[in-house]
Amino acid sequence: MDLTYFHTFREVAHRQSFTRAAEELGYAQSSVTTQIQKLEKAYDAQLFERYGKGVRLTSAGEELLKIVIPMLDLYQQSKEKLSIQGGGTLSIGTMDSLASYFLPSYIEIMRQHYPGLHIRLQTEREGHIVQKVREGELDIGVIFDNDPSDPYLNWRTIKEEPLALLAKPGHPLTLLANVQLADLEHAAWIMPEDSCNYRIMMEKMLMSHQIPYRIELELGNPEAIKRCILSGGSGISVLPRMAAADEIRRGELVMLPFSPPDFSLKLQMVLHPKKWISHALRAFIDLIGH
Repeated sequence: MDLTYFHTFREVAHRQSFTRAAEELGYAQSSVTTQIQKLEKAYDAQLFERYGKGVRLTSAGEELLKIVIPMLDLYQQSKEKLSIQGGGTLSIGTMDSLASYFLPSYIEIMRQHYPGLHIRLQTEREGHIVQKVREGELDIGVIFDNDPSDPYLNWRTIKEEPLALLAKPGHPLTLLANVQLADLEHAAWIMPEDSCNYRIMMEKMLMSHQIPYRIELELGNPEAIKRCILSGGSGISVLPRMAAADEIRRGELVMLPFSPPDFSLKLQMVLHPKKWISHALRAFIDLIGH
């Protein structure tokens, strides 16, 4: 039996309400109802009965609660003990660009300080990461997001990351002292997937100024985008500057002199407000947020 069901059971018993328990846990009320129904099926017993506008424990529910409370407390103690020893698992959801260019040095520091810790780095689209943080499948999300999509979760800005408009050396746009939006008319774009925040930002900017553009290629990760710019001649793209810093420094790619207002994204960490913070997770939060 999933321990989450017992935690939900304890919360309903404490709140005497499925609705208030759902609000406290951050679940849909239907999810709370389903979890309690699964418990009742497993024990073949009714655990709650209606009482006015709320619910109260049946005699079977009262007996189960006496067992559940120390059981959950013991589980909490086991998590604390493992976290002190540096064991357990740290699940991080992030994007390809951040997994490649921002997180590796921090992951290495965590591995050195917590040699027994299993770190699971999962790359997903931003919306999937937020959903998995809310559902508890991920301990923390590290994403680009200027406008947090889920106000229930806890968001913390790590830093502002400038975006870079990139082209191959010798591209006609590299000859301009300042690239304006009008100069991008009919440009051939090599774009990230359509759910990517910085692609969305760029396209909104072009459309709001009625700048025609065409997408030649749509690719899933920054490395593929950079390789296509280098191998072609006319394609341009937009990436977080961190993703192309090495190529810009070596002169393999050119960061075009394009600097409209607010051409940046907030690098954010996102956590569930009820998330239990292990020692390893606290160390990771402090490390990347420093």
